[in-house]
Amino acid sequence: MQEKTGINARLSIDPDKINAVEIPLLGRIDLNDYSIPVLTVVLAGMDAFNPCAFFVLLFLLSMMVHAQSRTKMLIIGSTFVFMSGFIYFIFMAAWLNLFMYLGEIQLITFFAGLLAVLIGLINIKDYFYFKKGVSLSIADDSKPKLFDRMRQMLRVDSMFSVVIATMVLAIVANSYELLCTAGFPMIYTRILTLAELPAEKYYLYLLLYNFIYIIPLLIIVLVFTIKLVSKKLTQHEGQVLKLLSGVMMLLLGSTLLLAPDLLNNLVLAVTILLVSVISTWLLQRLFPQNKLSK
Repeated sequence: MQEKTGINARLSIDPDKINAVEIPLLGRIDLNDYSIPVLTVVLAGMDAFNPCAFFVLLFLLSMMVHAQSRTKMLIIGSTFVFMSGFIYFIFMAAWLNLFMYLGEIQLITFFAGLLAVLIGLINIKDYFYFKKGVSLSIADDSKPKLFDRMRQMLRVDSMFSVVIATMVLAIVANSYELLCTAGFPMIYTRILTLAELPAEKYYLYLLLYNFIYIIPLLIIVLVFTIKLVSKKLTQHEGQVLKLLSGVMMLLLGSTLLLAPDLLNNLVLAVTILLVSVISTWLLQRLFPQNKLSK
């Protein structure tokens, strides 16, 4: 074992396991295990740019701009975001426990991959033919009910009552959004169970996933609070987000079908992200006529 001492923190390398390093305070770090953390960040980051979640939050904050109250906007916006993250955590924990119960049945992995491919193709279809045929979006007949709940909530004077109403709104809104977000949680939790980790690590990774998931939403809340701007998600922006998530789900689902063991590979996780971004950019350049706005 080789050690280096000095002003900097010591770093020792285990010669019997060249991919392991010993870091003071943190202990032994196996570099082979870093595929799951990186995959968590990549998938959660992609999942965070969810057109349904953006649509609801942007509409809510835009309605609040007229009140000109930064405090109220920050409280309501952050409550909505954290409540959404909590509901999402429960949703993912349900997927996780289902896969843990079913165990290492190959048919389950095949089904999860097939469903992911189907969801990916539907989202890609929505870029070219928005809401024509099957679509994983908030239904048009559900939007008026959702908007009416927002208006009623903003009429309440008591801040405590507003916070409670915001929590209820988050539950209702996320029940509509689950169709938009079923793919990533299903793929990710299946990958976790295939990794055969200790039970407590599963939930720590779910917490990390959901923390990454709410970061863009929190940034939106902060921007609206500071600038008191009004912004709604255009149809074209929603289509692009669907295309991006669809391409990535298609790649992840195909890998889950053909070679699920590769999903623990760090290089593959980064490659899928890069290919998804580049493919989305190319498709927009090749089919510019899809630039629609609402």
